[in-house]
Amino acid sequence: MNIAIRVDASPQIGTGHFMRCLTLAEALKPRGARVRVISRYMPEYLRDMAEEQGYELILLESPAEGGVDDLAHSHWLGTTQHIDAQDSLRALSDKAWDWVIVDHYALDQRWESALSLSVKHICVIDDLADRQHECDVLLDQNYYADMHTRYTRKVPVHCRLLLGPHYALLREEFRQLRQQVKPRTGPVKRILVFFGGVDIDNYTGRAIDALVDLDMKGLHIDVDVVIGAQHPYREQIQNACAEYGFTCYVQTNRMAELMAVADLAIGAGGSATWERCCLGLPTYALCLADNQARQLADSAAIGLLYAPDIKDDFHDSFKKHLCALIENSALRRLFSHNATHAVDGRGILRVIRAMGFAGIEAKFATEDDSAKLFQWRNHVTVRTVSRNTEVISWNDHQQWFSDVLSSPLKVLLIGYLLDVPVGVVRFDIKDDTAEVSIYLVPGTDGMGRGRGLLESAERYLKTYKPEINKLFACVLGSNERSHHLFLGADYKIESTIYSKLLCADD
Repeated sequence: MNIAIRVDASPQIGTGHFMRCLTLAEALKPRGARVRVISRYMPEYLRDMAEEQGYELILLESPAEGGVDDLAHSHWLGTTQHIDAQDSLRALSDKAWDWVIVDHYALDQRWESALSLSVKHICVIDDLADRQHECDVLLDQNYYADMHTRYTRKVPVHCRLLLGPHYALLREEFRQLRQQVKPRTGPVKRILVFFGGVDIDNYTGRAIDALVDLDMKGLHIDVDVVIGAQHPYREQIQNACAEYGFTCYVQTNRMAELMAVADLAIGAGGSATWERCCLGLPTYALCLADNQARQLADSAAIGLLYAPDIKDDFHDSFKKHLCALIENSALRRLFSHNATHAVDGRGILRVIRAMGFAGIEAKFATEDDSAKLFQWRNHVTVRTVSRNTEVISWNDHQQWFSDVLSSPLKVLLIGYLLDVPVGVVRFDIKDDTAEVSIYLVPGTDGMGRGRGLLESAERYLKTYKPEINKLFACVLGSNERSHHLFLGADYKIESTIYSKLLCADD
């Protein structure tokens, strides 16, 4: 598939939008996606990052003098949505595009409607819910108390909503490290300070001053400080860290590792919130922008993090709350436990599945596939979860295979991931209903391939058998993996038994 991403980054916008889009692109790339990034504003070091990771980058020209639209963040765009849409369409005019992913507070349904004429699908990444959208998928990975109603009447009826940290866009290393870390207990021995890639108001420096006043050396606490390459106070922060024995990292790729070894984090809201939660890292969070206020307040209300309201006398108030958190191990343990359960690190897999992009392509089986299916079906891992657990003879298999291929009431599909077979799906059709049978090729299990295989087969059926409007599956009671697969794919459990007592005079 061809995927375009429309995103900007600047001192005013920050780098969070770009980084989460890049994370999504990284998950799509090994599944065969060809990604083009379109930006109007992008610092050189982020341009280099995108190109080094193999993405095509097109920079739109800086707008001439002119007006902007009426959205709260329209000034971020520097021009009207109409002009930006026309520029973006020209940047995409050389080929067909399956998806455009847009992550920009200054773009709404006007821009999206213009793009929809030339692209198949649009995915919007948002967390403001302050404007109308015209899209097929909307992702808001933040937690809000009212997250399930925030976009009511703001998206089309057909739009699929992906709401909450269950869909958090996290890099693969967070999911992997999550399996190694445990909820934090005991004293604080290491603190991580990170306020995002820009931190234009230098909350990093303020936190360092407070930590120095608390004498981290006297408390036997190590401090790691992370800043972006374009931090406006970079030299000042590096000098302070060197003077006070803190470790400073600039534009590091070790963020997951640093979070995994820390006992307490000090930072902002935004995407880093869910990275910390995934690794169970208790967090003292500060609101750096208006759009973070609700996210942090609602997350704090359910015990995911500590977010006191600091307004006046920042230095002393910050120290007071930090001391309270360092001294309260039970509270930190509660935050760690709640955070770990809120974010499992697999959100990005759910997002790409919702986009129909598990990377698995279902193809109709042919006569050349007979030997492969014979081998797979007789493997012990497949037989033990089948209705017939006996080994099937070659002759019986050949007869069955021939009958399936020739029957208009049967559809036999093989799912491929980058041309490697990963599973088999069969649909047995009766009227407008089809029974689903599915198994993975032995040795290829993992990373949600069952869900991707099922969704790919369902798309195939919708395309070539549009008269089918209901699917069902019969699963053995002991087959927990299949139960989980179908429930996760929105199948409903139905168990209806019809009975009749026959009387003597009937």
